[in-house]
Amino acid sequence: MRQLTVIVPSEPGRLLKEMIYWAVGDNPHRIVKGTADLPDLTENDILFAVELNPIGVNPEMNSILEKLWLRGESSLHGSRGGILIHSAFNSFTKTASQDIIYLANQLGCLFPGRPTIEANENLDNFQPMEKIYKMPLEEICLLKCEELGRRLVSTQEYFRNKSISVLHSSNKGTSNTLQLWDLVRKNLNGVDINEVYLGNGNITDCRGCSYKTCKYFGRQSKCFYGGIVVEEVYPAISNSSTLIMLCPNYNDMLTANIVATINRLTALFRKTKFYDKKLFSVIVSGYSGGDALAKQLISSLNMNKTFELPPAFSLQATANDPGSIHRIENIEDKAREFAEHIMKNI
Repeated sequence: MRQLTVIVPSEPGRLLKEMIYWAVGDNPHRIVKGTADLPDLTENDILFAVELNPIGVNPEMNSILEKLWLRGESSLHGSRGGILIHSAFNSFTKTASQDIIYLANQLGCLFPGRPTIEANENLDNFQPMEKIYKMPLEEICLLKCEELGRRLVSTQEYFRNKSISVLHSSNKGTSNTLQLWDLVRKNLNGVDINEVYLGNGNITDCRGCSYKTCKYFGRQSKCFYGGIVVEEVYPAISNSSTLIMLCPNYNDMLTANIVATINRLTALFRKTKFYDKKLFSVIVSGYSGGDALAKQLISSLNMNKTFELPPAFSLQATANDPGSIHRIENIEDKAREFAEHIMKNI
């Protein structure tokens, strides 16, 4: 039987205590406060409850993650994670959550879609929900904590199919990212793979239509700005259970077309959430910074757009000159292992 473990690495303030109370509900659970009493956390449902200091850090949380890291890459094998995070300032909750999810995910922790409830100084991140719920901001926050708690311990199984959609905007002749993907793809057997080339800088980005306009087009699986996003991306994502993002790292940022595509998913998201879809990525950097892109994908697609983040969701490599990906030691083995990992998780 799975264990619900609430990790509270420092004394929570009043609001975070309330958030924990609403998220846990009447579920049996145990509290872990630091590295001294850190148990085996494999096959656990883990709720990280984090109070940030004035510079957006929780040193005790970092110590816990470090100890888990030293236990090995399987220290969170089979676990599912969620995060409650509070800051007395209007900054840091997003980036601190990204860091926790990224590190825990590398250790084997799955994160369901929208796994984080952020409470900042004024709770103004809940203001867009006021018109919908017609409740005070703090009550909305606690309601969302309750919803996260239910999803974290849920045994619901979503519909899965063996269909993968792949998005990229790279040149096949020179892209190390695509060449690494080809090594992965040849080991994906028995699945339907739909690759969508997003082009190079020709996708209209989201222009911030009104909620009503966006929802109107979203109900028709369309977007006001049309183009390849509506014609190819929307159907590819709708008909698959897995999304793989191929992301070259040029300046520690996702490329413009990938960013624009993610932004444009909002219209489709108005019609249907993506909790039943898994997210993987292949990231190749010329120098360093693959983790920066992985965290951008976590923030935009897992924390925001509700894609499920399977354990170890990202394959990363460093290759600068065209074709140099093939000179990385054991790269074919790494690609094969990642393909096998994908197949186990879809």
